[in-house]
Order: sequence, then C-alpha cells, then structure tokens
Amino acid sequence: MEIALGILLLAIGFVSGAYGTIVGAGGGFIFVPALLLIMDYPPEVAAGTGLAVVLLNSISGVTGYVKQKRINYKLGIMLSIGAIPGTFLGIWLANIVPAASFYGIFATLLIGLGIFLFLKKESKANTEVATTVELSSGILAQASNETKIKVLIACTGILLGIVSGFFGIGGGWLMVPILIYIFKIVPKYATATSIFALCIYSISGVIVYLLQGNIEWMAVLWGGVGIIFGAQLGVYLSNKISGKLIIRLLSVLLIIVGVRLFFG
Repeated sequence: MEIALGILLLAIGFVSGAYGTIVGAGGGFIFVPALLLIMDYPPEVAAGTGLAVVLLNSISGVTGYVKQKRINYKLGIMLSIGAIPGTFLGIWLANIVPAASFYGIFATLLIGLGIFLFLKKESKANTEVATTVELSSGILAQASNETKIKVLIACTGILLGIVSGFFGIGGGWLMVPILIYIFKIVPKYATATSIFALCIYSISGVIVYLLQGNIEWMAVLWGGVGIIFGAQLGVYLSNKISGKLIIRLLSVLLIIVGVRLFFG
C-alpha cells in the first residue's frame, strides 16, 4: 500500500474513531464506504476489514466510557448474546449477495435511518436502565414478565449481529436509535452501551472474516492507528455535547454516506 493511501486511511480512521465513538456507531459506517469507494475493495473484504477496525474502535472507546460510568453492562451483554449468532448469519449473506445489491442495500439503509433520526423528535428517555425488568416505557413496558423482555432484547441482538456481519460496520448505527427510541435510554448512555456491546460481539465476526482471508491487514494497521486515537477524542467530546446534537450528527452523516454510495 502506498504511503499516501496509508496516510489517507489514517486520517479517515481518526475521523471515523472520533465521530463513531461520539454517536456509538463504532466508526465502520465511515470506514467501510471509504474502503469501497477509495480502495475499491470487494464488499466482503471491505466488510471484514471494516469490522476489524470497528473492533479496535470499540476497544479504545469502551475504556473511556468505563471511566465515565456510562455503560449499562447487563443490557450490553444481553444484546451481545443475540448478536453473536446473528453475526455469523450476516457474514454468510455477505458472501452470497451480489456486489451491486450490497451497495444498494447499504445505501438505502443508511439514508433511511438518517432521515428517520433527523425528523424524529427527541426521545423522553430515562437516564439509565438499571435492570431489564425496571423499564417503564416504550415497547418493553408492555412485556408482562422478564422472559418476554429478554426475548425482545435477544431478537434485537440478532438483528444487530446480522447488520454487523453483513456490512462490516458494527451495527452501532442501528443499535443506538433502538436503545434510544425502544429501550428509552438517553443518548449518552445509549452510545456508551452500544460501544460496549460492539466490543463483545464484533470479535466473532472478525474471527470468521479472518479465517476466510477477507481482511486487508495493512488497511487495518493504518486505519486502526487513526481510529484508536480518534476514539479517545470521541469519548472526551461526547461528554461535552447534548444528546440532541449527538443524534443530529449521526443522522446527517448517515445521509451523506448513503448518498455518496448511491452515486459512487
């Protein structure tokens, strides 16, 4: 890999790490499109490489969020339990879906979610969810017992795992809106819990992509260095800005990246 491209990936990684950690999305939704559009990687290689970088991003980011005590560990672990098998299914789909369809699906999801977040009114969320039973609003409040709540969380985790494995972008960009609007967690706790869950379940996807030989390690090296330092900046900045701005930042970037993929 040429030095110029390496430096470019370093810069993209830094921005991805900072932005991704602020919004709890892991940075893959910036880094993977960059691999597709700039490096012209095949979708499965872009996804595998992107997921490896997301893992580095989440590990770096979670260390900062642990210190700030903003992670709901129980919810994050339960989501991860469902996400791990979902990740395997997503990787399998990534290897059989044609490249053209991959681009179209990816762009459509990004734009659709971005528009939803931009237009959605700010959620009146709880400051933190202590246990899965003590939820008093949203869909979870309709659950009659803890078992139903756990099933809902597991199903959510499976969906996130499929998205993570298929696109290689971690699934945090979808997890954060779900945590905010369904589980009624305020954005600052949602982003931290999302990064924590990513740190757990993205490992399984990276292992599979590694065994398949679909990770470009030089891109991981250059992008990973940038994303690690960017994640620390993201943790710091996320404690300085409002939850409403966090959601706006996520929505605008999703729309921009999605449109760029459509015309790229």
